[in-house]
Amino acid sequence: MKCNVRGVILGLTSSAFIFFSIGCSSGGSGSSSSSPNPTPQPQNGTVNLLVSDASTEDWATIGVKILSVSLTPQGGGSDVVIYTAPSPAPTINLLQLDQLNEILGNVSVTPGTYSAATITVSGNPDDVLLAVSAEPEVGFAAAAGSVIPANQIQIMGTQGSAGSLTVPVKLTLDSPLVVTANHSSTLNLEFDLSHPAFIVAHVPPTGGGLTMWAVNFNPCLRHHYGTATGVSSDNSSLLFTKDYPAYPPTNPETAVSTTQSLTVKADSTNGTLYFDVDGKTSSTIKDFSSVASTIGGKFIRVAARYQVDGSLVAVRLWVSTSFNSVWISPEGHVLHVNTATKTIVVENELGIGVPLSVDANTLFYFRTPSNAQTDSNSMGQGTAVLSNLVRGFKVHASVVDPLASPFVAQSIDIEIARYDGTISASSTSSFTYTRNFRTATDDYIVTLPYISSNTANGNDPQSGSAISGFKWWNFAFPTVVDSGTNAVGDFATATGGAVSFVCAAGATQMRAAGETYAKWNNANAPNAWAAPWTVLTPTKAPVGLVAAGYSNGTFTMTMTCPDGRQSTAVTVTLDTSKGSAPLIYQVDFTNGVFTVSPVDVSNSAGQTTLSSNLVANTPVVADGVPQADGRIKDYVLFFYTGDTPTPASALN
Repeated sequence: MKCNVRGVILGLTSSAFIFFSIGCSSGGSGSSSSSPNPTPQPQNGTVNLLVSDASTEDWATIGVKILSVSLTPQGGGSDVVIYTAPSPAPTINLLQLDQLNEILGNVSVTPGTYSAATITVSGNPDDVLLAVSAEPEVGFAAAAGSVIPANQIQIMGTQGSAGSLTVPVKLTLDSPLVVTANHSSTLNLEFDLSHPAFIVAHVPPTGGGLTMWAVNFNPCLRHHYGTATGVSSDNSSLLFTKDYPAYPPTNPETAVSTTQSLTVKADSTNGTLYFDVDGKTSSTIKDFSSVASTIGGKFIRVAARYQVDGSLVAVRLWVSTSFNSVWISPEGHVLHVNTATKTIVVENELGIGVPLSVDANTLFYFRTPSNAQTDSNSMGQGTAVLSNLVRGFKVHASVVDPLASPFVAQSIDIEIARYDGTISASSTSSFTYTRNFRTATDDYIVTLPYISSNTANGNDPQSGSAISGFKWWNFAFPTVVDSGTNAVGDFATATGGAVSFVCAAGATQMRAAGETYAKWNNANAPNAWAAPWTVLTPTKAPVGLVAAGYSNGTFTMTMTCPDGRQSTAVTVTLDTSKGSAPLIYQVDFTNGVFTVSPVDVSNSAGQTTLSSNLVANTPVVADGVPQADGRIKDYVLFFYTGDTPTPASALN
């Protein structure tokens, strides 16, 4: 069975689910400048404020409006507002931020140490845009390519009056954010779209079959848009005000302008690729002297990276007098790859597949902002490179002529090389992913080697020690990382198990599943993909019934066989230790009220709730990792009580 953790949560109240994590890091350098004033003036620090997310396959758009962000000083004091959205607030499509960052702005912040952040999101149902992907997974509760009407969206945890609803959520930072005068720091707010309860679909018994969607609100950089305002006197930098595309998209697409000013430098070492979209020409520039007299007032799109000092450097830059021309550059997840016809289909924000022809001149890039030279150089050119792409990759393409039909790809930036699926054939040199999609021609079986043991691969979340070589962890436990000499062997052992639900006509088998964002051209895989890490994601067991009720951390469940009878029972284990307990949700529909309640099995109250409700014949959905002894180690569990609404979300 394939990996299937595709739920989403735009946030909840503090008593419910954690909806996004916050990581912050500081870096850069700066120097104090002298002042002619006899009295020293306070100097602020700069915070690069970013927002990102994790991916989901069933949606093309999850659009939200972030109204404000504030920081809470450590030790007390009034919150400091560091971001206020322009009016009207732009819509940000979280699906386009799959492991990417959207720059909200470079903001000036009073020096100090900040321990928490408050993010205020618009809570009006019509301010949340939900568009289903062109090919959601089989059994998804909404039609492919459809837009969920506002009257079918329920926002949880709102405050305020109708039309002005908001959801403020206060979060503790992973580590305090230290802002120093004249220094640059980075604060990344990450929406966790991979959370299995992000968006929950349910069909109330009294709703006439209408599916309701409960939305709960409690580094590489994405391409971003702007209007050029000028070039610095030394021609090293381009100044622009940030623009957002309109959501839902218009035809032609229009810019939502802001007053947020940003500066981007030319790459004086490797050169910046400069694309004149109107003139259909390209060149490499190391400063902006050649375009300084013509670029003012034009629309731009820029692929950029951050330098250590916090400055933004352009890797590739597109310029046009028309916003629509720089916007017509399909961005999204790859929907289809056809090596025979030399085309790929990229799904846009409306869930519509945009076909792109690839010819001998198409350049392919793999975004690696941590390595300036690699980020600037193409990974290959022409149609032969297509064999290195599969469905699920996150790309941003540019077209030769925005008026042509069909589009011909000028360049394709691979931002995320995502492989996932059932894991098999694990050894100490490689492992195999098997992925099946709704469209069979998109299916793939790919064998990935591990990155070399001497490849730098981040730091251990707990000890802070540098990691070299492959690492892996279990879903929901990203701080418990297996790395070092034994990591590969441990991974091969952990992914070798299987669980079978046996029916009279055969068995349904669960195998380990995972997800990897591959790296290009590693020492172990020249001009190919290699796995730097894998997160073992829970495999969804078939929708079933409890056979033997919960007791002492275990229960058994069956699935319904094709002939209507129940399969043999499989044991599900729940870790009840503090900090390691699975995510458990009671889904209840009673007296017309729908609730999704978390259950903490690490305390006695939670275990009592399970003992009382997780009894024989209770509908249940378990997501877990199959073990070698035939058990399921549970990581996510839904059980249904009350009037038992149709568990639409469980069937996704």
